[in-house]
Amino acid sequence: MRLTGKRVFITGAGGGIGRATAEKCAAEGARVICADISTEGAGATVSAIRSAGGKAVAVIGDLTDEAACSAMFAEGAMAFGGLDALFNNAGICLNDDTGPVETPLAAWNKTIAANLTSVFLCCKAGLPYLLESGNGVIVNNASIVALVGSAFPQIAYTAAKGGVLAMTRELAIMYARKKLRVVAICPGPTATPLVKAFLADEEAWKLRRRYLPMGRLADPSEIANLVAFLASDEASFITGSAYTIDGGVTSAYVIDDSSL
Repeated sequence: MRLTGKRVFITGAGGGIGRATAEKCAAEGARVICADISTEGAGATVSAIRSAGGKAVAVIGDLTDEAACSAMFAEGAMAFGGLDALFNNAGICLNDDTGPVETPLAAWNKTIAANLTSVFLCCKAGLPYLLESGNGVIVNNASIVALVGSAFPQIAYTAAKGGVLAMTRELAIMYARKKLRVVAICPGPTATPLVKAFLADEEAWKLRRRYLPMGRLADPSEIANLVAFLASDEASFITGSAYTIDGGVTSAYVIDDSSL
């Protein structure tokens, strides 16, 4: 198992990509710290991992609060004697985050805090533990919106994810000679509870599906597979890179949707 002995801290582990990644890492031999603001969500993930024979603990708190974030990392590191990997996955997407004129400042601030500031605070709190391990890795969950624009905007979310990608490169170069790797993933539309709720309306799904070359959403487990690889020693020469996992969305110019 590629992550045997690794201690992995995963934010937003209570559902979606975070839960799938926590379960995947545990199945690959990691001891997993499941961080979430939801006690119920994190607890359910921990229960699933333990039921499958894995090792996991839950840490609960608000990652946009510096003191709470620091306490969560201290608790997680204490549980397993340190940290080897961090997956910055937690984030939100608000309905009133649209164009720059329409988006309220409150929605902008909340989105930036949850999707960008939280990544900064997690890196701030987690880096000492990761550097101490002597072979640490940070995987940041960005998005395809960090790479391409859209006529259907989510301006704050897009700005935050672009910031995550820029931060990834900066950290990768800063720590390249300190035995710490930093990489990003850029997923396309994924079948998380949030996205499925957004596309529950048949017309909304038809509109979105026509732009997906493979004609479907990613399954969270497909994203988890990539994160597990990047967190493993098999990816030991990979740092500063952004891995697009989008079913071809960012490669498309014109899509044949005649079968839809």
